[in-house]
Amino acid sequence: MTRLSLYDPFAEVFPELFRGIMTPVAGASRPQTVDIKIDVTERNGEYKVMAEMPGVRKEDIQVQIDGNRVAISAEVKQESEHKEGERVLRTERYYGAVARSFQLSSELDDEKAEAKFENGVLTLTLPKKSAPAARRVTIN
Repeated sequence: MTRLSLYDPFAEVFPELFRGIMTPVAGASRPQTVDIKIDVTERNGEYKVMAEMPGVRKEDIQVQIDGNRVAISAEVKQESEHKEGERVLRTERYYGAVARSFQLSSELDDEKAEAKFENGVLTLTLPKKSAPAARRVTIN
């Protein structure tokens, strides 16, 4: 199998000098994004997905199941409460859309899927689709 790699002409000559020169600095004035961190476990013919979604309301979460693909998306809203005479010096809370999708090894039964959201954690119970029973074909 062919392996592709990115050629960096400065890596051989100046290995440490230019490394990370174009990467953003942590704490810079760019908006922070919220990552949806997930844990996936498999047990008794079903998958259990736990997704951390802090600062998200239940009404703003959408889950889509298509075959063995699961897509989780949400809109994080920032409620701004500015009082007269008050000025904002710094704001680090994120608002906007976040999304995460992944594939599982088995087809999912979307009719029996369940979702629960509590304390900033979305818990999905995703039963596997039962495999169709083998059938015998008669030969004429």
